Amino acid sequence: MQVRSARLDDVPELARLTTELGYPSPLADLEGRLAAALDDPGRAVFVAEVGGRVAGWIDVAERRPLQEGRSAEIGGLVVAADLHRIGLGRALVAAAEQWAAGRGLASMTVRSRSTRAGAHAFYRGLGFEDVKTSLVFRKPVDGR
Repeated sequence: MQVRSARLDDVPELARLTTELGYPSPLADLEGRLAAALDDPGRAVFVAEVGGRVAGWIDVAERRPLQEGRSAEIGGLVVAADLHRIGLGRALVAAAEQWAAGRGLASMTVRSRSTRAGAHAFYRGLGFEDVKTSLVFRKPVDGR
């Protein structure tokens, strides 16, 4: 297993994994989002490779909300379904934590859908603690 920064040529594999996560995305859209992420110094995307195959990814970004101090937030994490429980998710989170520590960030947050019990157990096993339960609201913005 190798963990490294994502590259634009990873997009087809990232798209496959993103679909597994439940967010199918056209390649061109994902390529544009990855390019923006790679150009953002406050953000990192790492991939885990097994035998030359991209088998997982994590997206982490620095948050700077007015009401709290700076922190890191995992925007997404996925590991190929056929490769769960071999340490890929743990390695990806470790890479994100190392990135966050290198930026002087003292904590990391992750949001996980209420129905993803396996993900909740995974994060708790890594030392993440439940801090609150929230509802998520979304509204289209005019002009989009």
